[in-house]
Formats: sequence, structure tokens, C-alpha cells
Amino acid sequence: QLRLVESGGGLVQPGGSLRLSCVASGSALDYYAIGWFRQAPGKEREGVSCIRPDGGSAPYVDSVKGRFTISRDNAKNTVYLQMNGLKPEDTAVYYCAADLRCREFPSGKRFASWGQGTQVTVSS
Repeated sequence: QLRLVESGGGLVQPGGSLRLSCVASGSALDYYAIGWFRQAPGKEREGVSCIRPDGGSAPYVDSVKGRFTISRDNAKNTVYLQMNGLKPEDTAVYYCAADLRCREFPSGKRFASWGQGTQVTVSS
């Protein structure tokens, strides 16, 4: 059974960068699309980015376009989310989850194997 674990979150100043990792175990990552989602306090979960098994990505949510980049390294069973130019409004718990092809992204309703999340806080 696929299990996903996120890491790489932390406290960063506005304008800073972080790279989140989503490491898969229990199954090869090659067959899965992986989505990154985030949820800020008091807000609904938001789909940020999704990468398909072939490396193609679904459109990024408008608020992160040009700042965030999703990538994958199947040999390491890992999907990354490089976040540059971070803003206070990017503060949230970031989750990764799996699907076959980024179906219905940015909705997460077709996604499974959700990780436990990693906290990203952008503050001066």
C-alpha cells in the first residue's frame, strides 16, 4: 500500500525559499500522479500543483504561478515542490497525495494516500 511522507517545511521570511519533499514507500512512485495541496487555518484545502507519471504537470493554482515548481525523481521515489518568493499568504500545512493522472485536480477528491502534512510558515 502506498504511503506518503512530507518534509521540508519550516519558518521562512517573506521572499525566502523552501523545498518540500514527498517520499513514497510501499509502492513504486512511477505509476502515480502526485498532488500538492495546502490548508491554512480557517480555510478550505487548496490544490497547489500536480505532476503526472510522465512528468507533465497540471496547471498551477494562480496564486503560486511563477513561484512554485513541482518535479519528481522516480529513482528516489520522491516528488518535490520548490517554493520561491514565499509570501505570508503561503502559510499553511502542505500535504501530498496520490492519484493516477491528476484527475479533477485542483480538487483533491480523487486523491488518496494523504501524508500527514508539513507546516510552512512565512513570517518576518
